[in-house]
Amino acid sequence: MQRVLIIGNDADTDAVSQSPHLQRCSVEIADGCADALQRVRDHAVDVVLTNPLTTIKEDLALVTQMEIIRPGIKAIILTPEATPEDVIAALRAHVFACFSNPINVDEVASMIARAADAANWNDGIEVMAADPNWIALRVNCRLLTADRLTRFMAELRSDLIDADRSSLLVAFREILLNAMEHGAGLDPDKVIDVSAVRTKRAVVYHFRDPGPGFKGIQMRHAAINNPPDNPVAHLEVREAEGIRPGGFGILIAQQLVDELVYNEHGNEALLIKHTGP
Repeated sequence: MQRVLIIGNDADTDAVSQSPHLQRCSVEIADGCADALQRVRDHAVDVVLTNPLTTIKEDLALVTQMEIIRPGIKAIILTPEATPEDVIAALRAHVFACFSNPINVDEVASMIARAADAANWNDGIEVMAADPNWIALRVNCRLLTADRLTRFMAELRSDLIDADRSSLLVAFREILLNAMEHGAGLDPDKVIDVSAVRTKRAVVYHFRDPGPGFKGIQMRHAAINNPPDNPVAHLEVREAEGIRPGGFGILIAQQLVDELVYNEHGNEALLIKHTGP
């Protein structure tokens, strides 16, 4: 049974500890940082959830100490607020995920469960270069990595109104998954280059996968190329070619952002959301 350590005892952490997502885990509560460190010394802990009242800087200092005691421990940070600089620091520190207030208890508990189940832990997110307005990353092609990166992007773009941020994140995840699946064949040994850029008037994401690319006309497995008289034609192609159900990613992304542009070969994409006049 995987051990989960939750620091602090307020309404949110109490709700997380009782979530059905964690029924298969052994959950214990630490009163504070000192108590948490002692518990980590006393026995193995797989996942630690930080105190929602502490800052990311404080949490990262604590996590560093825990990793010395228990290499491989996975940290999920709860924090009152997260600046772009905080998100970059968390990425560089190989934190599993980060959530700022107000948190979604079900989402946090689900992420803890996924962290607990993550065997042969390999972070899979490498920061190549970063400042608050331009982050360049290299990520491995795992569904878990895509979900973790989407969560970090949610914190990075906390300056957007909820509706814009939600639609942007859905589009981000769809294009990232499309690159992982069709550009890298979901091979965990392959990587995708992802950049997140914030300008005065837009949010821009750039994706580059290692695949040979595609020509739009050849993407018969994608809903974007369905003929007008058959809106589900791509599903028949996917079934015939043994591809999992889906194929709506590009179509969904196009509807949620202002621009989606592919390069000539189809292995690089720009996703653009305008945020100002």
